[in-house]
Amino acid sequence: MLNLAKLREKRDNGEKGFTLIELLVVVVIIGILIAIAIPLYLNYRKGANDKSAQSDLRNAISTLEQCSTDLGTYPDGTTTGGALPTSPATLPGCTTQIATKGADTTLTYFPVAATKATSYVLYSISSSGTTNKYYCYASGTGGAVKTEATLPTVVTTTCA
Repeated sequence: MLNLAKLREKRDNGEKGFTLIELLVVVVIIGILIAIAIPLYLNYRKGANDKSAQSDLRNAISTLEQCSTDLGTYPDGTTTGGALPTSPATLPGCTTQIATKGADTTLTYFPVAATKATSYVLYSISSSGTTNKYYCYASGTGGAVKTEATLPTVVTTTCA
């Protein structure tokens, strides 16, 4: 009985700590929270990149409309080759530069006519955004920027 009293006295000397089980439970809880947070964070980043591509498209629309005011027509497909130049750059015949676009954004320009274009269709996508999420604007029909799943292989006059 005397030894048991001494053991209790040594054990209850005021030092307190966590047991191994308590530490493991905390580590598991932190791991679960991280497993939930990382995919949410990555989805927020993809969404932000998509919004950047959409914003770059709207900026390019303003540039093309200014160019149309300068030239009387939109730039033709033979001078731009479909993909808009890396920004900042000036389209042939235009005085307005394309606004600086994100490094991940690709803008594709389809003039409705090869020469003396009177309307165009413009697509954008972010390479680090949502897969196969294109944004489209057709100047002939106007309206809002639309979301599309594919980039057309031939020149179109409207967004799908």
